[in-house]
Amino acid sequence: MEFYVVLILSTIMGLSIFVSYPLVIHGRLSPKTSTYLNGFAIGILIFLIADVFSDAASIMYNGSLYGYGSSFPYDSEFILALIAGFGILHVASRASGKEPEMARLSVLIAVGIGLQNLTEGLVLGSILFQIGLVGITFVLVLGFTIQNITEGFPIGAPTLGTPDRSRILLAAAFMIGGLPTIIGGAAGYYFNSPSFNLIFDGLAVGAIFYIILPMFRSIFLKAGGPAAGSAYISVFMGFVVGLIVNLV
Repeated sequence: MEFYVVLILSTIMGLSIFVSYPLVIHGRLSPKTSTYLNGFAIGILIFLIADVFSDAASIMYNGSLYGYGSSFPYDSEFILALIAGFGILHVASRASGKEPEMARLSVLIAVGIGLQNLTEGLVLGSILFQIGLVGITFVLVLGFTIQNITEGFPIGAPTLGTPDRSRILLAAAFMIGGLPTIIGGAAGYYFNSPSFNLIFDGLAVGAIFYIILPMFRSIFLKAGGPAAGSAYISVFMGFVVGLIVNLV
């Protein structure tokens, strides 16, 4: 019976990413507003890197050397996955395609966020299997759900202010970002290990790091001169909002 509960809760978590879809798809924005909102999205992505790495660090750093030691096998797994996450998206971004560059970037962002959400699903499935339905599980679901709502924004950010963007493509990108939560929940209920989690944490950090780079380049090319200071603030505010949401 608990497995079906995992599917229900992980589905709520995963599909909550669509709460931000109407906000992303609605209306036309000025180039300046789009630039600042892209900066805000970058800040959220930077926080996600820190958030995912903190999960990985709790596995790697085992305190064997006066409280600061780490595990070489775990370190190696994470680093190799990190390189793979970065490298796979680097190759994918060089592949030819008919969609505009910004649309492809949205899909790549969705892939990075999807990998991060897969680890969240794994955590949910594992905890529910180990401790069952208790208050901490619902607190966990609430926190992940609120965080997932904010994650929809970075996916749509590259297409903001683009009049010919495809709503179907954007919805598909949202699904790519949210669906892995459900898959992770189901997998985590039956199988979970530190190595398994580290691999997907590394893939997520590498992928998100890669997709941040073209977004940085874009906003600071568009927000030159005095406007660059406002772009800095928008990136910082995105990070702060990600932090606050994660504290809920």
